[in-house]
Amino acid sequence: MGGVVALQADVRGKSPLSNKRPLLLPEIEQLASEGPGRREPKPSSESGRKPGCPPRRRKCRMAPPQSINKPHACLSTAIIMSSMVLMDAYLVEQNHGSRKIGICIMVSIGDICFLIILRYVAVWAGAEVRTAKRGYAMILWFLYVFVLEIKVYFVYQNYKADRKSLDIIARKALTLLLSISIPALYIVLVAIEHMEYLQTFKKKEDLRNRLFWVIVDMLDVLDVQANLWEPQKKGLPLWAEGLMFFYCYILLLILPCVSLSEISMQGINITPHKMMLYPILSMLTINIATIFIRGSNMLFFRDARASSIFLGKNILAIVLKICSFVQYRNQMQDMPGGFSLPQQHNSTARAQPGRHRMKSRNQTPSSEILPGEDT
Repeated sequence: MGGVVALQADVRGKSPLSNKRPLLLPEIEQLASEGPGRREPKPSSESGRKPGCPPRRRKCRMAPPQSINKPHACLSTAIIMSSMVLMDAYLVEQNHGSRKIGICIMVSIGDICFLIILRYVAVWAGAEVRTAKRGYAMILWFLYVFVLEIKVYFVYQNYKADRKSLDIIARKALTLLLSISIPALYIVLVAIEHMEYLQTFKKKEDLRNRLFWVIVDMLDVLDVQANLWEPQKKGLPLWAEGLMFFYCYILLLILPCVSLSEISMQGINITPHKMMLYPILSMLTINIATIFIRGSNMLFFRDARASSIFLGKNILAIVLKICSFVQYRNQMQDMPGGFSLPQQHNSTARAQPGRHRMKSRNQTPSSEILPGEDT
């Protein structure tokens, strides 16, 4: 009897029922038959949770960051900062005395702040250079052109205020700087050579030819904008100059981003002949619009600097783009389901990997073909 009492005391200390009611003799005998080494199951996190408390979240590990292309990030940063520093030199040299020191301090602080932002955006753009995405490249382009064109505007206003100093070399050098730095950054951000998913040489060349038209359109817009600060016999009216500058500003901001977004939307299975959004917009906003801008400058304002070469280029571009649109439309009508077949094939291939895995798991060794049987 003393052993039963001791066992009852021992079980009461270990059993969860000890705090509710005393154990009866049949329950004591059942616990004793199960053995003293029996362990109570630990309550799970969900069952042991107090009522009213939210469930515990499982710890999930973050995905490792993509590999950063350091040469790409360094090259884009070098192009951006070198053009910014040269533009700052123009702003500083156009002022004199104490105002020159103040301008120098202001542009230095601005460059430091821009470099801090650029440190993150350029790295993110370098991380996606091997993929089909160009989201951070568009952000980097927008920031660069936004800040650069603000500086160009102040340089242009200083030249306009000082009409007597006809420093032709400095003004031509400004046009040369813009015509090199802006297209060069666009080429670096597109990074065709790093597109590893473009396995065929034909696709790379087709995409490179289409991007060449983007660069030519940039040079066309910069030529229109350069009429504002390069020396003229007779200046344009104030409203015409402001309208021309900000129209070119908007085109340089938006149209290259449209081209980069087309590359992102196409994805890995990129087909350059489907990239029709940029050609349509460029034909309307550059090829047709700049013909009217140059023609009106020549007829109404007697502007002798209107480029006849770019006028001919825009006329030829309009004819070629209309022919390509007609050819694309005829091809779509001849093959109504041809262009949707690759997308359907890709979607079904992505939706059925699990079925192929189940087939390979359920396949017996007897159904596999041995090397000696393949005769």
